[in-house]
Amino acid sequence: MQSTDEQFAAIRDEFGPDSLARVEEMMAPGGLPRHPLQAGAKWILPGISQKPWHDPRSDPAIASLVDALESAHGAISAEHEGAWRTKRAVFSDYEHYLTRQDDWQSLHLYRDGELMAESAETAPTAFDIIKNVAVGDGLICPLLESHFSTLLPGSRIAPHCDLWNFSINLHFAVDIPDDCDITVAGETRVWEEGRCLLFDYSFEHHAENRGNRPRTCLLVDLWHPETTVPERRALTALVTEVRKLLGEM
Repeated sequence: MQSTDEQFAAIRDEFGPDSLARVEEMMAPGGLPRHPLQAGAKWILPGISQKPWHDPRSDPAIASLVDALESAHGAISAEHEGAWRTKRAVFSDYEHYLTRQDDWQSLHLYRDGELMAESAETAPTAFDIIKNVAVGDGLICPLLESHFSTLLPGSRIAPHCDLWNFSINLHFAVDIPDDCDITVAGETRVWEEGRCLLFDYSFEHHAENRGNRPRTCLLVDLWHPETTVPERRALTALVTEVRKLLGEM
């Protein structure tokens, strides 16, 4: 297997000597200036728009995923509700890199760079969209995941920053009770059933369900649309190597 340096060299040979300039700048000792509410993030790729909230339809490729999900809300919601009611064993406590919560349940469709084939029967409509659009069109970040995220009544995700800004998080609202919200960089928004929200989770964010039934969104970790193909290859190689060194793989 090629080392990270060898993979970077191959990428430069294919795309040009300056194709990884921003990745190299990100890796430079001392770090880079960042927004105060990104202080908890490990890596900030320079040159990416510093905005917490994004229009889900501003990028045409991401808009195609948004359209596919929103047009299939009825089927996705019914399949998830049926699984939650009759196949609870397929859900598990969500393990974030900072915490594990038993009041935050998940059902993964994509993880560790692979589709979770066992979820195709449980959630066929969402699985097909993730397979054909998010994965098929190269939108999903293979370093991360897509999963149904269910917050039980009274649950709260504490304020935190995720690890980097070169991917962004799409939330497709599947089942939303009253008194639920998410705050990113100090701005609070509510989910609207059947619609998507998109935000940069390198900014500090938190969520809460104060309602009387579970809140479910389908989450998809997408490449930030301002990253390039060579950068995506290099970032995948870099983070994979770091995870191996840390014993996470």
